[in-house]
Amino acid sequence: MSEVRERRFRWPVVAGLGAAVAALVLVLVTVVSGDPEPVAAGSTPPPAPVTTQASSPPPPTETGTPASLAASEPVWLEIPAIDVRTDEIIDLGLQPNGELEVPDDAVTAGWYTKSPTPGEVGPSVIAGHVDYDGVAGVFFRLHELSPGDTATVHRDDGSAVEFTITRVEQYGKDAFPTEQVYGNTDGPELRLITCGGDFDRDSGEYLDNVVAYATMTGVRQG
Repeated sequence: MSEVRERRFRWPVVAGLGAAVAALVLVLVTVVSGDPEPVAAGSTPPPAPVTTQASSPPPPTETGTPASLAASEPVWLEIPAIDVRTDEIIDLGLQPNGELEVPDDAVTAGWYTKSPTPGEVGPSVIAGHVDYDGVAGVFFRLHELSPGDTATVHRDDGSAVEFTITRVEQYGKDAFPTEQVYGNTDGPELRLITCGGDFDRDSGEYLDNVVAYATMTGVRQG
């Protein structure tokens, strides 16, 4: 395991990505004429998400997994392959300057409240530190995930939603694929996001982001 070093973070906002999706943050991007482009700073808060949940639960897929779930906020997260088991998942909103709020410690993960809840259609976004104040972060080993690994989000309604990792990517913050990460999806998906790559001591920030993509593959109670 690599050395843990103290880091400072700035997680800015992504704006205007599509009607059914509100975005989160970790890269300085905005949308210009409908196309995402990196900018220097100061994007505006994203719009509230549009609910696409039907009035009655959708029928199960051929595998028996529902096509989507009603809204219910995440409570805690487990990712066995990288020994993640959180005590809680906190809500992450926006600071007055439009940047995303960040957890106050290394080991807490946060769900961006303007993204879908886990199990709803769209990409639910959970973010956490790679390290913080000299302590390994909850997503310190996120880059080690492989396709086929699972992440289970336990929700407030008592359900546990299993997501299967499909890929893990590392992007420079000046070339972040905003639409891929935050754009609309046909079904329930999950994005796990942290910082990565080299650390710029002048700016006090990592140069890259690590993103794990996952799709919903199971639901159980408890």
